[in-house]
Amino acid sequence: MSFQAYLDNIQTKTGKSPADFKTMAVQKGFAGPDGLSPGVKATQITDWLKAEFGLSHGHAMAIFALLKGKSS
Repeated sequence: MSFQAYLDNIQTKTGKSPADFKTMAVQKGFAGPDGLSPGVKATQITDWLKAEFGLSHGHAMAIFALLKGKSS
């Protein structure tokens, strides 16, 4: 599955766009305008996304990659 397909599936499942996830990550202190905040680990992001949105590990890692700067 391509990176874009992961993002599309996430949006279908949650109703949230990649931009929405970036905004929420900033609000939670996981990220800033330049990407992930210093010291933030993948586990923190994946735990949040699994708990709040029911995402699988692979889909949560796609959001982590997005927050790290991977472009769709």
